[in-house]
Amino acid sequence: MTTLYIRDISDEVAETLKARAAEEGTSLSAYVGAELTKIARRPTNTQLVAALRRLDRSDGPSTADILDAIRSSRR
Repeated sequence: MTTLYIRDISDEVAETLKARAAEEGTSLSAYVGAELTKIARRPTNTQLVAALRRLDRSDGPSTADILDAIRSSRR
């Protein structure tokens, strides 16, 4: 496992993280590690866009249908 040092964190952010860790009954290190794991598992915007482009949307509404729905909701 890698050791990661994070510098130049404001006191306010550090205190918030410490409080959240305490609320969960865990150490600051464990809490931040879990949060970083969540972040690392999320796809990037580029990955999301690529996945959306691969979707088959042939059965979905047309652009005209979408625009009509938007216009109707604004009335």
